[in-house]
Amino acid sequence: MTEVSDDSKTLYLRLLRHVVPYWRPFALGTAMMIVLGLTEPAFPAILEMVVSSFEERALDSVPLYAALFLGVFLVRGLSSFLSVFLLESVAARLVLDLRQDMFDRLMRIPAPVYDSVASGTLISKVTFDAQQVTDAATRAVTVLVRDSVAVIGLLGWMLWIDWKLTLIALAAAPVVMAIVVYFSRRLRRMAHGVQQTMGDVTHVLQESIEGHKVVKVFSGQDYETRRFTDAANRVRRFQVKFAAAGAATAPIAQMITAIALAIILLLCASQFEAGAIAISDFVSFFTAMALLFSPIKRLTRVNALIQKGIAAAASVFAMIDASVETDSGSVRIQRAKGRLELDSISFRYHGGGGPVLDDVSITIAPGETVALVGPSGSGKTTIAGLIPRFYDPDRGCVRLDGIDLRDITLESLRANVALVSQDIVLFDDSVAANIAYGATAGSSQESITDAARAAHALDFIEAMPLGLDTLIGERGVKLSGGQRQRLAIARAVLKDAPILILDEATSSLDSESERHIQEAVESLRTGRTTLVIAHRLSTIEGADRIVVMERGRIADIGTHAELMARNGLYAGLYRFQFSRRDAPMRAASNQ
Repeated sequence: MTEVSDDSKTLYLRLLRHVVPYWRPFALGTAMMIVLGLTEPAFPAILEMVVSSFEERALDSVPLYAALFLGVFLVRGLSSFLSVFLLESVAARLVLDLRQDMFDRLMRIPAPVYDSVASGTLISKVTFDAQQVTDAATRAVTVLVRDSVAVIGLLGWMLWIDWKLTLIALAAAPVVMAIVVYFSRRLRRMAHGVQQTMGDVTHVLQESIEGHKVVKVFSGQDYETRRFTDAANRVRRFQVKFAAAGAATAPIAQMITAIALAIILLLCASQFEAGAIAISDFVSFFTAMALLFSPIKRLTRVNALIQKGIAAAASVFAMIDASVETDSGSVRIQRAKGRLELDSISFRYHGGGGPVLDDVSITIAPGETVALVGPSGSGKTTIAGLIPRFYDPDRGCVRLDGIDLRDITLESLRANVALVSQDIVLFDDSVAANIAYGATAGSSQESITDAARAAHALDFIEAMPLGLDTLIGERGVKLSGGQRQRLAIARAVLKDAPILILDEATSSLDSESERHIQEAVESLRTGRTTLVIAHRLSTIEGADRIVVMERGRIADIGTHAELMARNGLYAGLYRFQFSRRDAPMRAASNQ
């Protein structure tokens, strides 16, 4: 992902720009905070008038001052409620917008990013980091505006009473600022550490939940518990360090302020003794000084909120600014004829070892069924990934109907491709929604039923309590492996794309289901270019051509009969599979 400028001001201003669409409630909430802040100096001012009344024995005005106190509290209550409500609503909208932007970018980042970044880390960015941004965008603003106004108002009142004493109080400000700057850097580092380690926690948690069956069968509970504890403990350490840095700022700043206040108290006492200051002014002045403690404390602590929010903003904007899939194509194709050409293709994965594909050339005619076979790691699935442009070749080019795939818009290219992969992806929704997914979501029930029938899935669907409306659970957990694959095939059937890629599409099917699927695939071949990747060689005997891959290169090409006659790698793999299949049958017949 791209780097975002680490400049705090740039990040913070960019963050606040996301608040602009909600400027009305934000402005009103800010105005209410200003009103709330202005009520702070009202207390020492009213107190000064009350003490003066008692000094002068003018007690008739005390009810008026009591009413003023009540009025100030009423204004404080209303302004506090409105400011919190309005700014929290803005914060919620901000988090929603950021998450939507992040998710939108997540759906458009290139496949290599998913290969190199743990999914738990990406999930943590969308969930945890986006929430942390609100601390800087709204809550910190709340403190800054409200308490800054309160401090300015109280200092203004103190200057009105005695400007010399007030200047002494202000002498502590530069020292307090130096402390805040010092702790800012440490807070930022700790906030970054919390976010990174939280991604590790999410990653371990996700793996353990998704792989709970493997964990249980192989007694991996203790190992996974140790992994989770280690990751959670790293989060704890960063959180404690962050809390320590944040907690140290306020007491140190307050101690310095208290020293200044103590000096001022002694000076006030000497001035009062000399008759240079009235008792009412002294009480009012010292009350204003005491009231300064709370807003100053919050203002020193707000730095922790800002640093945490800015660190989160850097992470959030890194995802929002991440490079999307390169869509340099300008040619928008309609329904393709289906001629595929791989011309001198070479490819290696970023951060991986040697080349996965090395100078591979294949031409597939429209309507032709070509099977890719070979040992694991020979590059079969990589070829399947090049056709919908999940990856681009390092050298050479892939052409569809004579057009370089990089010249075709991604949307129109992928509209012509249907994919059934070995790793079946189903969603926690109904059977019908999983078959009619994405561009085909508006399909009629009749079309969905026909697709299910073509994939030989209709029998088990009709046996379900709600038929097509039955919910299948997360990743289709309520279905068997074969049922999940048949739903994925039905999805591909409904799309009716001219190019069909079957990557181990029958790997989880029993013999009877496999026969049905083979019949469905045979009927689908008409008018479609079909690329089949299979380890079970019995499923691709009827392919028009079989391409044998070995170590990223083409070892042989031919029909099943031709390859068997050559007695090469394909024949060896075929006989090995059948010898393993026939072994249990021979053992049973000998008993």
